[in-house]
Amino acid sequence: MDDAGCVLCMGVTSGLIALAAALFVATALGLALRRPVGRFRAGSSGAAAKTRRPETTGLTEADLGRSLGRRATLVQFSTAFCAPCRPTRQILAQVADMVDGVTHVEIDAADRLDLVRRLRINSTPTILVLDPDGAVVRRAAGLPRKADVIAALGAVIPGSLIPGPAPAGSGE
Repeated sequence: MDDAGCVLCMGVTSGLIALAAALFVATALGLALRRPVGRFRAGSSGAAAKTRRPETTGLTEADLGRSLGRRATLVQFSTAFCAPCRPTRQILAQVADMVDGVTHVEIDAADRLDLVRRLRINSTPTILVLDPDGAVVRRAAGLPRKADVIAALGAVIPGSLIPGPAPAGSGE
């Protein structure tokens, strides 16, 4: 093979290696960024919350424009053009209807920039699980699974959340 053919062969090989490396890096980055979507993590009620100002760690009835749930409140931050916000709204409403004492509140992030900044809402939908006092116990960004919402409520509400048949021998 002449020198020009060898240089061309090395250029194509190097280009293919660079392309494969770029695809690998892009795939790994995409998977890493996608991983936490819709997954609940601890809210601001832990040790870090004690060092923050009280107004950054929870929401009041005045913030929400309605009363807090007796046992818990599911707060959804949405925007008008958010595609996953509609199915998130449906999931949260179903869970709130299913679990006694749980309220679902949807907040338009564009209308409440004060809350968005205070609570560090970076994307929509963002879901906050509040305890009866309004403290943020869990939060998730993205479309959650119904089972994950129920599990996040379990951090606030002790005992079984899903009504089921009475245990055998309970007399009901």
